[in-house]
Amino acid sequence: MKRSKINQLLASVLVNSIYAMKNYPVITLNTFLAPFSLLIVIDLISRGSLITASILGGFLMQMTSSGLSLQGDLVHFKVDFKLQDMVVTSPTSALIYYLGMALSELIYVLPSLLVLLLLALIYIKVTFIGIISIISVLVMMFALSTSMGFMISSWASDITESWGFSGILSTVLSTLPPVYYPISYIPYPFRLMAYISPTTYAAELLQSQIGVIRLSGAMAAIDWAVLAGITIILAIISIKRTRWRDS
Repeated sequence: MKRSKINQLLASVLVNSIYAMKNYPVITLNTFLAPFSLLIVIDLISRGSLITASILGGFLMQMTSSGLSLQGDLVHFKVDFKLQDMVVTSPTSALIYYLGMALSELIYVLPSLLVLLLLALIYIKVTFIGIISIISVLVMMFALSTSMGFMISSWASDITESWGFSGILSTVLSTLPPVYYPISYIPYPFRLMAYISPTTYAAELLQSQIGVIRLSGAMAAIDWAVLAGITIILAIISIKRTRWRDS
């Protein structure tokens, strides 16, 4: 990658995350605490039996919510600061701008990811293949949620409207699915409703890697196929339908 493109990526990170984290520490504190509230509650209720599932749930929640929160930042910069108008007239491409903004969202959640990583090293025992699988699932969920964020940011006309979209998607992707606990804890017929969310398939794959649940080869293949398929479809729609320049 050319140095100019790297500088453009870093500029997005500086504007969208470093500046806010430095000048408004409460934002960092809020982002840091978010995954641990449910982790602590689930751990206390289960008396420690779900600590490993809760840790992976924290990872999954952070990767998903950080991707979704991207739409709020993009709408804020586009509508309030007219930043996108300036970027459109610059040599920066839409891809570089969006990649930089997505990277900035990961910087936001980096403190909590590091704490979760420390907890994972203490409590979770997993094979090398399991580590690769876990990372792959988390990366796909981040790609899936950022694709959603890009699309919403191009459609929303105001930051308030984007908050409404964000609340609905956060509920569907982070609250209703069995992120911090096995899906077997959800009674029928509500268990079937959980499969509406792609996060459920991601959670099953993560939990199967640490022995919280057991998946047959066929079920694991279905989960991978559904998760990968939704991620690819949303990425394609995002690329084709996201409005970069206003007509």
